[in-house]
This record gives sequence, C-alpha cells and structure tokens, in this order.
Amino acid sequence: MSSRKPARPSSPQEELASSFTPDSLSGEGGVQKSARRAGELFLIAGFFLLTAMPLVDFIGRPLYGFHIPGSSTYTKQLTFYLAFFGGFVAALKGAHLTLSTAALLPEGRFRRFAEFFSSCVAASVAAVLTYASIGVVMAERTQGGKLTLGVPLWVTESAMPLGLGLIALVYLLKSSMKLPGRLLAASIVGAVFGLGLVGPSVPLVWAIGAVLMAATLLGSPVFAAMSGVGLLLFWMEGTPVSAVSAEIYRLVGSPTLPAIPLLTATGFVLAETNAPRRLVHFFHALLGSIPGGVAVLVAAVCALFTALTGGSGVTIIALGGLVYPILLEDGYPERFSLGLVTAAGSLGLLFPPCLAVILYGVVSGIPADQLFIAGMVPGVLLLVMVAAYGIHMGSKLGVARDRFDIRMVFSATWEAKWELSIPFAMILLFGSGMASLLETSAFACAYTILIACFIHRDLHPVSDLPRVIVKASALVGAVLILLSCAMGLTSYLVDAQIPDQLLNMVKEHIHSPLVFLLTLNIVLLVLGSILEIFSAIIVLTPLVIPLGTAFGVNPVHLGIIFLANLELGFLFPPVGLNLLLSSSRFGKPMIDLYRHVIPFLLILGFGVLAITYIPALSLGVLELLGRV
Repeated sequence: MSSRKPARPSSPQEELASSFTPDSLSGEGGVQKSARRAGELFLIAGFFLLTAMPLVDFIGRPLYGFHIPGSSTYTKQLTFYLAFFGGFVAALKGAHLTLSTAALLPEGRFRRFAEFFSSCVAASVAAVLTYASIGVVMAERTQGGKLTLGVPLWVTESAMPLGLGLIALVYLLKSSMKLPGRLLAASIVGAVFGLGLVGPSVPLVWAIGAVLMAATLLGSPVFAAMSGVGLLLFWMEGTPVSAVSAEIYRLVGSPTLPAIPLLTATGFVLAETNAPRRLVHFFHALLGSIPGGVAVLVAAVCALFTALTGGSGVTIIALGGLVYPILLEDGYPERFSLGLVTAAGSLGLLFPPCLAVILYGVVSGIPADQLFIAGMVPGVLLLVMVAAYGIHMGSKLGVARDRFDIRMVFSATWEAKWELSIPFAMILLFGSGMASLLETSAFACAYTILIACFIHRDLHPVSDLPRVIVKASALVGAVLILLSCAMGLTSYLVDAQIPDQLLNMVKEHIHSPLVFLLTLNIVLLVLGSILEIFSAIIVLTPLVIPLGTAFGVNPVHLGIIFLANLELGFLFPPVGLNLLLSSSRFGKPMIDLYRHVIPFLLILGFGVLAITYIPALSLGVLELLGRV
C-alpha cells in the first residue's frame, strides 16, 4: 500500500484558492502587512472564544448546572465579528465567492481590465455599505443598548463598518498595482457617492444594474452584486440605504449561524493533516478485495471527506493526488479515473455534518437535523450508484483484486480511528439531544484540533494551527458576508412581493407538480454549474421555497432536491466547479473532462430524478421517526 501513496499536496486550501483568483496583493506594503497581521490575531482569538463558550456551557450544564450568562448573545456577536473581519481577510486573499465564468477570462489586456473594473465595483459597493452601516451603529448608540456584561451594543456593531471599510480599501488597492490606477479607482468610488446627490431615475437604475451584472461576470464577488442590487432597489424606492445594513445585522439572530465558522475550521484543520492518507488506507483495506474495490474506495473516501470538510473542492485538491495514481496503477483507464475523481468530489454533500446542509437550514428555516436525516438515504443512493458503476468497470476490465486480510483491516481501522470517530461523535451528541448544533460544532472543532495537534501531531499548535485558522476565516468571511448581503436583497424582494409575482407567473404556465419539479431540476442544474454552491443556496433558496410550497412539495423534500441538484451541477458543463478544479489539479483540458464525466453525469442524473419523484427516499426515515 505504501508504494501507492504519492506525496500529498502540502497546502490544499492554497491550491484551491489559486484555482480561482490569485492574490493580487502579493506586493503588499508595511501598512497592509501590519493591518493583515492585526486582523489575523483578532480572528484567531475570536475563533477560540467561539469554540470555548459553547463547550463551557455543554460541560458545565450537566456537571455543575453552570452556564456563561448571556453566552448565546456573545456567541452571536462573535459570529458577527468573524463575518466582517473574516471578510476582510477573504478580500486580502482573493477568497470571496465569484461566478465560475470569471475563470474563463483569457490572460492579457482584457483580463487586466476585467480585474480593474470588477475591483472598482466591489470597492464602490463596500464603501456605500460602510456609509450605510455607520448609520445603523449611530442609531444603536442613541438607543443605549448593552450586552450582559455592560458592553455597549454599538461597540460590537462597529465591526460592521470597520470590516466593510477595510474590504473597500483592499479592493481599491487591488484595482491596480500603480498609483494612477488606484487614484482613478478612488475617483470612481467618489463618483458613486455623487450619484446620491443626483437622485434615481429609471435609465440610471438600469445602467447601474447592467454595470453590476457585467462586473459580476468579470470576477467581482457575488456579495457585491447582491448588496449592490439591494442598495439600488432601496435607493430607487426612496428608502435609506441603511436598510440594507440593518438587514445584515438582523442575521445574527439565527441560533444556527455560529455553527458555520466552527465546522469550517474543523474541515480546514482536517484537510491540513495526514487524515486523507489514513482514510484512503482504511477504505483500501476494507474494500480492496471486492471487484472494482479501488473505485469503490475512491467514492467512499471522497464522500466521507466532503462531508467532514464541507467542500467538494477541498476533496479534489486534498485527495485527488492520492487516489488518482492508485486508480491508474490498478489498471483503470485515464478517462474513467479522471471522471470518477471529479464526480466523487461532491458525493458527501448530503451527509452530516456537511456545511452546505447547515447553510440551507439557516436560509430556509428548516432544522438541520431534519435535513440530515432526510438526506441519508438519497446520499447513500447516489454513492451506491457511483460505486456500482465502479464495480462494473472493475469486473469488465479484469482489474486485479487484493487479498482480504482481516489483520490489515483492523490495523487500518486503528490507524484512522480518530478521523472516523469525528462524524460518529457528532451524530451521537446531536442526534441524541445531548448537545445543540452549536455545541456539537464546537466539540467537533475542539476535538479535531486535539487530534491534529496533540494525538497525531500533524500540526504544530503554535506554528501551524493559527495559519490554518486564518485560512478558514477567509471562507467563513466570504460565506457570511454573502449570506448577510442576501438578507438585504431578500428584504426588498419580500416587501415588493416579488416571490408572489414569480409564483403567479409560474402558475400561469405550469399546472402539474411533476412538470414543476422537472423544470426545477433543469433550472437548478444549469444555475448550479455557474454559481458556487454557497452562493446558489443563498441566492435561490428564498425564491424556490414559496414555489415548492405552492405545488405541495414537502419543504424538507424540496431541500434535498435542491441540494442534490446542486451536487449534480458541479459536473455540468461548461463551468461546473468540479470540472474547473480537476482541470487545474490534474492539468487536463476542460473539453477532455466533459467527455470523461458524461457517464457519471448520467448515473447521478438518474439518481437525482429518483430523489425528486420518490419522496419516500427523503421522507421515509423521518416518517418512521415521527418527525414529519
């Protein structure tokens, strides 16, 4: 087995980030370095506080009846703080979520113009949000609200304008590496503020909307588009732009939201260790003796790793270099091996504790535990279908099988016992009701750090762990900033009754629930190939839920349909996320990957159709448990 283990990439997240947007601040000066380091120190402290507070409550409640007074309020404020300072780090690292279309831009003058244009738009939107959020903070200051320890509420709220202001500054500096270019960008930001003196008009609103759309297609972060549209619509209605920032702040009321940064940190810590090697060894010992066993182990280990890390991209980057050579060495052709690794990267998205499911629960208001229970059978179905194809190919090609050795199984299980215990411990704590989702997430984060730093010692607690936490904070900031900005746009859509109008339009043309579900599958498949999954969940969920309710689709079943379609969208040409990552990771042309993933796209497509039209797959277990 050891001869089959190629060197693991030293830093999966760095490769993942470089697959999308290179850090254009590589030449940062002393002031930028100092600001970045200060922000990173505050983020690390915030992460550890966010982990510690729920754990103190979890441990102290049954043993001593103790809890931290106002801990839930402070936890929400810490999440709010991590969102905006994490967003600042994400801007520095080029990690804010963008459309996949930006990766198709050719090198040269046009790409440089696109970077300048998109950075100017992002800086302008962030600057206007900064101005709007200052109004929210000042209003809170006049009300005199305080936290339980006497800290004025406006002090913690100040993280919003400060973080947004830093984000605006970063994008202003990113617009150009030369002073004249940066001055031009600054003048454009100033001109945007000047529009407030002109007042809205229909042609002007349409023109600004077109600029926002163009900038998004050229690489501007999705949060800038969403908040920009929200600001534009409120401005058109004569409502103060502070309404968008007020909706952003309202997001901290979600009790599930703090689980997102904790699970993100858990996944990043796990991905930076030698866990991929241990898991591959375990599944090889367990499954290597069956026909097509190596293909089955690739599907299984990728599904487990995606569930734990929360991201298909991390799986392809971290595991691709391990499992792809194993497939080739066992005699599988290149086209099958590339297709399998590309497809298997998203197989665990329905399994606990995957971040995408929790995010959908936050946006939709559906309890995460119901979604996880409902997603188990559909998730297993998709995994089994891919594994069955792997078994078929192994038998067809006559791939040699390893001899089953129970001693090797026990040895590999013992080696990977700590990684395997993470999901089981989380399911036990959360499923039994012993801990809330937040407490379970805090336990998972602390437990994973304990394993990585003190049991396996893959990470040094001083020299390595802070670096990993900072990397995780960039994704946390990107996701939470996007989610926060979506609240402002959603507020306008609800006030303007846009979902009701969309529902009436759909009802005029579609009368059958079956036709509606088929149409939904097609729309989600196409959009899922363009939008990054977190963006898709945040943007599309508020629009899809009213439609599903009108056609009598169970909300939990609708959530599983939604997530399964996005899972399939990762493989859908022309710019599915897994296609982009595999092309970058293995150095293969995109057009070749299109051909390699077609069998898996068809297999998973049939699985998604079964999930869509057989509600019992999603709801059967919930009904047996009396949860529906």
